[in-house]
Amino acid sequence: MQFRVMEHRFCLIKVLLLAAWLVPVPVLAAGTVDNGCEELSLEQAVAVATADNPGLAAIQARYEAMAAIPSQQSTLPDPVLSLGALNLPTDTFDLDQENMTQLQVGLSQKFPFPGKLALKEESAALEAEAALGQVSEAELSLVKNTRKTWWDVFFLQKSLEIIRTNKDLLRSTVVAARTKYEVGKGLQQDVLLAQVELTKLMDREMTVANGLEKKKAALAALLDRPVDAGCFVVPHAAADLVDTLPLSTLQAVSLTSRPGLLALEKKTDAARTRIALARKDYFPDFTVGAAYGFRQDAPDGRERSDLASIKFSMNLPVWTGSKQDSAVAQRTSESLSAEHRVREYRDRMLADIAAEFSEYASTAEQTELYKSSLIPQAEQTAAAMLKGYQVNKVDFLNVVRAQLALYNYKITYWHHLSSAFKALAGLEAATGSSVFTEKSNEGK
Repeated sequence: MQFRVMEHRFCLIKVLLLAAWLVPVPVLAAGTVDNGCEELSLEQAVAVATADNPGLAAIQARYEAMAAIPSQQSTLPDPVLSLGALNLPTDTFDLDQENMTQLQVGLSQKFPFPGKLALKEESAALEAEAALGQVSEAELSLVKNTRKTWWDVFFLQKSLEIIRTNKDLLRSTVVAARTKYEVGKGLQQDVLLAQVELTKLMDREMTVANGLEKKKAALAALLDRPVDAGCFVVPHAAADLVDTLPLSTLQAVSLTSRPGLLALEKKTDAARTRIALARKDYFPDFTVGAAYGFRQDAPDGRERSDLASIKFSMNLPVWTGSKQDSAVAQRTSESLSAEHRVREYRDRMLADIAAEFSEYASTAEQTELYKSSLIPQAEQTAAAMLKGYQVNKVDFLNVVRAQLALYNYKITYWHHLSSAFKALAGLEAATGSSVFTEKSNEGK
């Protein structure tokens, strides 16, 4: 009687395992959401990051500060007001003793050589435009990092779901192997093998769970959220991989749309403007002033007229060899340095686009291969192995191997999918523009 009960239980377990393998697991099924945790979609994550990230806010504030400089540079220096007492007699300090004693008020204004102020304003405006480009570049980088980190969280979350599902299946396998061994139809090594694989799966579960928490902390930092502010999960995302523009087109577009490159080009223009400004220093600046002196009447009552003064002065650039020539050489070297940085940035940018384009194309193909071929084939193989094991035509090791292969294929699929979207995020950031064809955009 006990034998019949155990045999019945064993058959029931085999039926449950067979059903678990035969029921197709949708590769794009919606992910489960933990109770009490906030759902954070990719769009929400990007929106929060760009609105609240302190690093981006700091760069924005720097641009706003630099945008206030051009008007300062184009304005004349402040006029100088002077007050003085001239030709006071030191024996009495009387204001009416000497004819030339006077109380004087004056006003003077410095005028830089024509063209200097305009060049200073142009240079500062170009630097401000470069700072604005750096804001856009920082935002691109932030969006890229947020998207990549979000997809890392997505992958680890899906991996954890698959591991836990397979852990439950493997537990059932251990029970089935033990039951078969207890009724004398199985081997002890089958039980031990299943237990070892279950322990390995539990170890991987702990590793993935730890990695998931680290990635969630990294995402929280990008969103300017405290790590302990509350749990969140990423919901299932649309997993359609679409065609991009050709590589040559993306590289051509990046030359006019990548903010970082445009910012460096503005800095190069500003450096050239400073060369012209340095050459203006070969010419003098001018100062024009006027003063009015008030005189007291003479002691005998004679009226003394007030005195007016007009003055003109200019600096004499006589130390050109050690000053102006060196300044022009300095600004020229700075301009050459800026040009070299533009070339270096452009070469690195085009290389990054090529690398991300290749990564996206490769992972997109691998994703489709796993989705359409490897996973369905592995599901069929696992089901066939289980049927063979039921009639003693397949050993237990092959059943476990088939199950683990299916489990690994599913995890690898999600890895390739998330890697493809991460490469797409990198490609868009490297290009500085949309990378999709018009047809793809219509379907998005």
